[in-house]
Amino acid sequence: MRACRSSGAPTVLDIAAICLVVTAVLAYLNHRFVRLPTTIGVMAIALGISLCMLGLDALDIDYGLRQYEESFLRAIDFSDLLMQGMLSFLLFAGALHVDLRALRRYRWQVAVLALLGTVLSTIVVGFSMWAVLPLAGVELSLLHCLLFGALISPTDPIAVMGILRSAGAPKNLELVIAGESLFNDGVGVVLFALLLGLLASGTVPSAQGAGVLLLREAGGGIAFGLVLGYVTFRLIRSIDQYQVEVLLTLAAVVGGYALASHLHVSGPLAMVVCGLMIGNGGRALAMSDQTRRYIDMFWELVDEILNAVLFVLIGLEVLLIEFTGPILMGCAAAIVVALAARTLTVGLPVGAAGGLFKLPPGSHLVLVWGGLRGGISVALALSLPPGPQREVILALTYCVVVFSIMVQGLSIGRVVGAAVGSAR
Repeated sequence: MRACRSSGAPTVLDIAAICLVVTAVLAYLNHRFVRLPTTIGVMAIALGISLCMLGLDALDIDYGLRQYEESFLRAIDFSDLLMQGMLSFLLFAGALHVDLRALRRYRWQVAVLALLGTVLSTIVVGFSMWAVLPLAGVELSLLHCLLFGALISPTDPIAVMGILRSAGAPKNLELVIAGESLFNDGVGVVLFALLLGLLASGTVPSAQGAGVLLLREAGGGIAFGLVLGYVTFRLIRSIDQYQVEVLLTLAAVVGGYALASHLHVSGPLAMVVCGLMIGNGGRALAMSDQTRRYIDMFWELVDEILNAVLFVLIGLEVLLIEFTGPILMGCAAAIVVALAARTLTVGLPVGAAGGLFKLPPGSHLVLVWGGLRGGISVALALSLPPGPQREVILALTYCVVVFSIMVQGLSIGRVVGAAVGSAR
């Protein structure tokens, strides 16, 4: 804190130190007393602390801490931190443990849910919010509503995979949900970029232009991930030294994500594809038992630590959002609309064509309730141009994310038991 006071703003070292110390303390408190899943527990405690600060402010009690927390949060570019920092590590770590052979059996199911489901959900959420928000006294243009639909429709692989591990879902259902979550964020980011470009230019892109952008971003990201994964695989296969092999995977993630951004292809999709290749072909053909053990331990630790830090930041971020009566009504509507869109675009098709999707009965309920939103949605909302519309979208996004993690995340285990318990 002394460094923050003397310089007027926290340095990068201050930010890293505070994030890690606060996360470690909250993780300890959760494990010792609260005993929720780590990501949910640390977020709940952080959110509770933030709400207590807001309550003290409402009572006009000066406790001298909120100004430091606010200056700390404002010094963090949350969008840049996640999209250019954490996301590459988290997506690679998540994909590293997905069984590609099993995922291949559900490739078209995952493709339909990730591509068509995300596009349709964006449209449903956008037009629904455009119709509903004026009833709550909130004005938002159709284009901004569609932007909200694009950023809130993808399920967050970071949130989904972290919570599903302990939910006890059948393996094939868990595989489809995890696969959808790993790929639909890339589709959502591309849709968001298209709509944001439309907002900036004021011109509607042609179908051909939109298709070229989608092919370059998504197709280019997948192709780059294949090349990156193959090169990393060959390097790992040529040696047997676990320290160097772990370092090679780390270099592939950091360097590969940076290069993808310079090539203007989807970094998230590249990390997913690279992680799938290293976690499957690399694990089976290029690694010794010792290397597999150390790579698994390293990336599991990275995944757990960064997940915890991310959800602590989400819990603290509420201090920077201004909520009014109409905004809170709009947030309640956004939660209902997001769940309804997920039901219409994912739950209904899977429920009606369960045999085609080759999933247990009741899977559509788990797919709807297990479609958690997380830090990616918040980061995209924060990347919007400054203005009153941005503040509205940020508030709507934050409330949907908190509801998703705190309510859906805590109850997904019971939904799995009730919906598909007989199939397990």
